[in-house]
Formats: sequence, structure tokens, C-alpha cells
Amino acid sequence: MAVLVEAGVVVGCAAQLAQTVASSLSASSSNAPRVVGMGVRCLPVARGLRIDASRTKLASLGPSQSSVRAQRRGIVCEAQETVTGVAGVVNETTWKELVLESDIPVLVDFWAPWCGPCRMIAPLIDEIAKAYAGKVKCLKLNTDESPGIATEYGIRSIPTVMVFKGGEKKDTVIGAVPKSTLTSTLEKHL
Repeated sequence: MAVLVEAGVVVGCAAQLAQTVASSLSASSSNAPRVVGMGVRCLPVARGLRIDASRTKLASLGPSQSSVRAQRRGIVCEAQETVTGVAGVVNETTWKELVLESDIPVLVDFWAPWCGPCRMIAPLIDEIAKAYAGKVKCLKLNTDESPGIATEYGIRSIPTVMVFKGGEKKDTVIGAVPKSTLTSTLEKHL
């Protein structure tokens, strides 16, 4: 078994396994065989992932029987929840209404859950959404979920931030840039 040691302290799954083994050994004084380490879960400590034990699925047994709730565990990626904060979400079905038909300028952040730089600028987009509330609409478009819009506007690199005004694309900023770059680009179109 590989053990990860940082500054003389066992960390990560190895620490969880060691803790489980120690508690199992101290809890049982009998000589009966015991299984050790089965309760160790490493995924909950990973950033952006968690094990969701509360997810349920309704399964209907038939017209004469009532539906039964079957427990189902799964791994849930929280990247979407992490990235989408204050700014709204737009997709292919809401694009025309929220962006092209907007009365005020719209800042659209093209991003994806697996993109590190996208997560870096997400708080900046949220700060801009708060600072320009009522003057600018800030939206985020997941390029994995809405590839048609991304293709239509020639998105080849993410994060890409576009400013729309009157239904037309006015400006584009590509990459993880400072907040000052985003605000100065936005100010040109207010």
C-alpha cells in the first residue's frame, strides 16, 4: 500500500485507512477474523467530487403496485455548482431570449466544468455581476452542454468572455485575465 506523507504526517486515503485500521483493532478484543478498511471512502475529500447517498430513483412495479423508492449511490461532480454562482446560466434554449433580445448589455462567460482557468475567473464574473447589477446581465454558458452556440460564435479556447449589446457581439476576451481587463472591456459598451 502506498502511503502519502507530507511534513511527517500521513494524509489522504492512507490516513483514512490507518485510522480505520486503528479503530477496528481497538474496538475488537476478540480473536475473531475481521474485515478492515471497507468503510474507507476517498472521494469525498477530492475537490469537486462527492458521494451522493441521498439520490433516489422511483421505480414503478406495475399498475396494481405502488411505486418503490430504490436507493442509488453515485459520484456527483460539483464543478457546475462551483462555477455557477451569482451570474445566471444560459443554454441553447434560452440563448435568444436572455442574450440576443436583452435590453441591456450582456456579458457571457463560455466555460466548461473541467477547465481550471474557467474556475479561476468564475469569482471575477460573479463580482462583475454584483457590481454592474441592473446595468449589465452576466451569464455563463457551459460549452459542453451547449456546443451549438459555442460553435456558432467560434469558441476555440475557454474561458472566453463575450460582450453582447443589441443582439450583436461587440467584444471578446480570451483566457483567464484580471478583473480590470474584463471591466475595461465592459465599460467600452455601457
